Amino acid sequence: MLGVDGTGDEEPLFRPYAVTGGRAEPRYHMAMETLVSSSSIMDEELALLTPEQDAIIRLCRSFRSVAEISALLRVPLGVARVLVADMADEGLVRLHQPRLDQGQPDLNMLERVLSGLRRL
Repeated sequence: MLGVDGTGDEEPLFRPYAVTGGRAEPRYHMAMETLVSSSSIMDEELALLTPEQDAIIRLCRSFRSVAEISALLRVPLGVARVLVADMADEGLVRLHQPRLDQGQPDLNMLERVLSGLRRL
């Protein structure tokens, strides 16, 4: 990501904890391997999104893990969790939580996360 001055200095798109009101944890548990996808959003709603929400919507046109969102936006994992959880509450994104309560993680999901991490 280009810096604000366009010099190529890599800076986050936004000041991480300013956009979360200082919160570092979402209101509910969200694993870093939780997959996120964009919901259908009408054009007039797109104009109302914050720059952070817009960036996440664009990233999540294909499934992304919360860890990938954190890495791609260059923000701490806690900040990415808070932003994604708030967006899920607003219906902007859908969360696809791993089903760890069944004893074994979904192998397909783990392979997708590993593939995404390798692309970083």
